[in-house]
Amino acid sequence: MPNKGACIKIFGPLLVLSAVVFSTAPGTATAANATPVKTPVKTIVTFQKRAASPPLVLDGLINEALARNPQLAAYGFLVSAREHKVPQARSLPDPVFSFGYQNEGWDRYSWGERQMAQWMFAASQKFPYPGKLRLKGEIAEDDARSMGESYEDLRLRVARQVKDLYYDLLLYYKDLDIIGQRFDLFTQMEKAALARYSSGLAPQEEVILAQTEKYTLLEKKEEIRQKITAADAELISVLGRPSGSRLGRPVETGYLLNASAAAPLVGAAISNSPQIRAGQRLIEEAGAGVRLAKKQYYPDFTVTGAVDKKAGAYMDDWSLVTAVNVPLYYKTKQRQGVMEAKALLEKAQADLEARKLSLSSDVEGFYSVAQSAGNLMDLYRKGLIPKTYQDFEAALAGYVAGNVPALTAIDRLKSLLNYEFDYWQQFTKRQKAIAGIEAITGRTPYITEDH
Repeated sequence: MPNKGACIKIFGPLLVLSAVVFSTAPGTATAANATPVKTPVKTIVTFQKRAASPPLVLDGLINEALARNPQLAAYGFLVSAREHKVPQARSLPDPVFSFGYQNEGWDRYSWGERQMAQWMFAASQKFPYPGKLRLKGEIAEDDARSMGESYEDLRLRVARQVKDLYYDLLLYYKDLDIIGQRFDLFTQMEKAALARYSSGLAPQEEVILAQTEKYTLLEKKEEIRQKITAADAELISVLGRPSGSRLGRPVETGYLLNASAAAPLVGAAISNSPQIRAGQRLIEEAGAGVRLAKKQYYPDFTVTGAVDKKAGAYMDDWSLVTAVNVPLYYKTKQRQGVMEAKALLEKAQADLEARKLSLSSDVEGFYSVAQSAGNLMDLYRKGLIPKTYQDFEAALAGYVAGNVPALTAIDRLKSLLNYEFDYWQQFTKRQKAIAGIEAITGRTPYITEDH
């Protein structure tokens, strides 16, 4: 039996690794005789440290992100800056104070000796035409409010980003669970193949095939762990935690969509979305801009008071002057300004309609994904997974009895595994779709927690 011994010798180390990683009892002689102990023990310790991390709770993570996310904090300062512009826009221009000296003659300093020699002091203040400052303040206030609505939209998007990463992590951990739970089925298949091979009832290729499929799970497990590391790093960044922080396993949390059609969700999006409110504020801002542009046809006033200080027997002079700008070039300036403002108003109105259509499309798309994913989950849970498991048990029994080919039993086992992976894939799609709807509509009665 030289080939048999060579086969066991080749696959023996892999058997030890798989048994240690998945905590399965090593029931074969090769596992008992294996020597590499340090690496498996190190793997177990690392896994236990990760599992000991505090579990992740979705609501807590969302609150943390909203409080500490750097992008959100930066945008908050921008909103504050826009709010400080409002009183500036409503204020008068700064007054201008000027002073100087006028001398009579070049030969000497003649102040007090000659009548035209004098110190001159003046102050001027510009007064915009009535209503201009009020409209400028209105424009600045609408801009600040629009920015505030955009900030609320960003908060919803940050919460959605946390949810997406949370459910990605939950999916990865569920995939690891499935591998751990189903690994013993691949081990049963491998033992059956080894038994039949030892009895001369099956070729060596069946043993190799069974072992190859089992070790493929180890490869998939390592790929999943890499995905967990990447998702952890991204979530840590969104949370505003220091780089290198450790995250635990997400607690299984789900939400349900209580809507029989997309129409009420679309209505909620139009009514509640900060994007829509921001667009409405921009229209108000543009409308005020049109009114301000029309006001530019009217002149502003500059009032200047001056005192000429003389000395000696000469009397001081004073003056009060009003200057008015004349909109002489209104055809190329003021009129064009009004046309520009009207174009901006029309653009704001068109942008709002485009936002409504885009949000409606997004909501309908998310609703379709959530409904489809829920239907597929029911199909996997109630039909495909239990039936495929029964098929595999029958195929395994048939293989042991020599009535079913090894490839048939392995294919049914792989199908079972894939259906279980697909179930949680659809669960993740549904939760992300619901998170997308909530990011548009806000918290509504249509979204409830799945207890």
